Amino acid sequence: MPATNLRWDTLQALKNSPKGNITYDPFWSERGEDILAGCKEAVSLSPRSGLILERLSSSPLQKSRFLSPGSGGSSPGLSGEISASVSFSGSIPDLNANARHSALSAAPSLSAEREQAVGDEVKDDDPEEDVSERLSPASLPSISLLSPKAMETAGRIIKCEEEKREKAKLALKLRQEMHEKLVAVAASSESEQLKRFEEFMELKQRQEFQSMRDMMDRETKESIGRQEKLKEEQRHRMKIINLRLREAEQQRLREAELERQRQSDGRERLRNLNSIQEEILQLNQLLEPSTRTSSDLGSYCTRGNQLCSQLSEVVRKTAEGEFPSVDDMTVAERALHEMRALIRLLQEDVAKAQEKKKKDEDEEEQRRQREQLQAQQEAQKKAAESAKEKAKRKGLQNSAEDGTLRWYKELQQSAARCAQSFQQLQAAKDAPTKKLKLELQKAASIPVSQISSNSGSQLREIFDKIDKLLSGRAVVSGGRNISTSQHPQGLDFISFKLAEKFVKQGEEEVASHHEAAFPIAVVASGVWELHPQVGELILAHLHKKCPYAVPHYPPMKDGTAVEEYQRILGYRVDDSGVEGQDSFLKRMSGMIRLYAAVIQLRWPYGSKQAAAPHGLNHGWRWLAQMLNMEPLADITATLLFDFLEVCGNALMKQYQSQFWKLILLLKEEYFPRIEAVTSSGQMGSVIRLRQFLETSLQSRQIRPPKGQLSSVFWAS
Repeated sequence: MPATNLRWDTLQALKNSPKGNITYDPFWSERGEDILAGCKEAVSLSPRSGLILERLSSSPLQKSRFLSPGSGGSSPGLSGEISASVSFSGSIPDLNANARHSALSAAPSLSAEREQAVGDEVKDDDPEEDVSERLSPASLPSISLLSPKAMETAGRIIKCEEEKREKAKLALKLRQEMHEKLVAVAASSESEQLKRFEEFMELKQRQEFQSMRDMMDRETKESIGRQEKLKEEQRHRMKIINLRLREAEQQRLREAELERQRQSDGRERLRNLNSIQEEILQLNQLLEPSTRTSSDLGSYCTRGNQLCSQLSEVVRKTAEGEFPSVDDMTVAERALHEMRALIRLLQEDVAKAQEKKKKDEDEEEQRRQREQLQAQQEAQKKAAESAKEKAKRKGLQNSAEDGTLRWYKELQQSAARCAQSFQQLQAAKDAPTKKLKLELQKAASIPVSQISSNSGSQLREIFDKIDKLLSGRAVVSGGRNISTSQHPQGLDFISFKLAEKFVKQGEEEVASHHEAAFPIAVVASGVWELHPQVGELILAHLHKKCPYAVPHYPPMKDGTAVEEYQRILGYRVDDSGVEGQDSFLKRMSGMIRLYAAVIQLRWPYGSKQAAAPHGLNHGWRWLAQMLNMEPLADITATLLFDFLEVCGNALMKQYQSQFWKLILLLKEEYFPRIEAVTSSGQMGSVIRLRQFLETSLQSRQIRPPKGQLSSVFWAS
């Protein structure tokens, strides 16, 4: 039993030795070591082996310790005791070799072991002493054992180590296989994970790309939506702006129409005011003879003068460039009514005075005889005057001269032939010809409508355009090239419509604005000079609308209707009836003013050597023939005044003293005839003519007409 315990102690000591404590270091490959490096180290005895040897020394079997291997006398616990005292200085095969060839050194080694064992027991109190000193092979002597038990023990140890080594190799191999499997599994897992990761990253990239595309699509849609919204807002703003522009244009047109209406109403009120003033002045003149005969009637004259002064205040405002207001017209009409009432009262008082006078004549016979004698003398004087008047009337005519009438009829026949020549174009029904006719008519009428006194260059452009059109060259009208050569009857049509438009401008534009006569007349004169046919058509249209420009008073033939005869005289007749006298006189005045301007003007850029196509000699002829014809109420005075106001200065410079003789004849002999045929309600034109004649004869000068074109105008 003790030997067995010693054996197990020895095995326990070997187990606790560095060789017995074989450990696995997982980092051996990193340090470059062999995995079995720990198993190849030299085997050494445990520090407790000295104690074992000391115990063995006290045993009775100590003498047979160094026996040879062949002796059979050994105690059962010998192998255990020896194994506890054996220390190996090298590997196990070296120990066996040394045991076969070395001698056993017993005493010194055992004594040294004892001392060492004693030292170990002494040092048990200090377990932390350096183990390397005790385990050093130099301090332990090498012992060669020849005992079979020792060899058996050593063999078992070697076998145990080999088994352990095999187990370690097997475990290591299994561990390596497991590690390789784990590495393969890990590599496969990592490969799968890498694939999954790559798939995940690719999916993520696709998702990001898709999200970016979706975002870009959304932004594009939003951008398109914003653009559409901006376009819609822009269209809405444009609609609002266009609407406002249309409203502004309509407002401007309304204001312009109101301004024209105001101007027209103002001019109408001005004419009415002038008529009222003329009538009041005439009535006031009737008051003066009556107040001279009786001092009791002086109050009527005073009141009449007050009414005239009151009306003069209203007229003075109009002289400053303002139109009379409705209140002014009310004041003027009230003054006229009061003046008429004053005249009626005056006539009643005069009638009473005459009755009283007749009574006085009945009472005084002598006075009546003297009055009878005086009446006879007055009758004789009247008879003599009437005889003289009849003698004077023998030289006056009721119609124009035969040569003038022939000229008038030839012009009308020429105009009728011209109108007949383009009857095919006028009555065209196919669309292209009708369109061409409309364009030709616009090309003829629009330039004439654009004539104004703005600048000479503009007037020259209009003249050149009309000249090109009549010469057969192309002109631009309405964005297209128009020429009379586009139709065989185009030239006659253009000439007729152009002449008609010139006369219409005199009838409308000159009638409203007297200064417009000069720019229209100078263009008409220039066209007349280059294209005589147009000038003859202008005269024909003028004579047809205003026969007094011939001068000619058409007689009423049997069977002619009243409306037709009024149309021949120049009146406008429509479904509503015959136009008023004021409108008729206004149109006749405009056409006579245009005619008076044409005969004294020439186109400044035409030929200076050629004679005027219709010069001042025709104006002298017209004035002389007017004075040889019986005057017409209201018409003769109006036309004479308008003609002399426009053309009087030119005739004065041309005929000088002969002109003043004619004016003197008009004032002294012809003017009383005009007064004799004019009623009291038509004295306005008569008063204007009388004032003009008196002013002209007193100053021996006629002022140039307003609106005459100067050299400054042609330079503009």
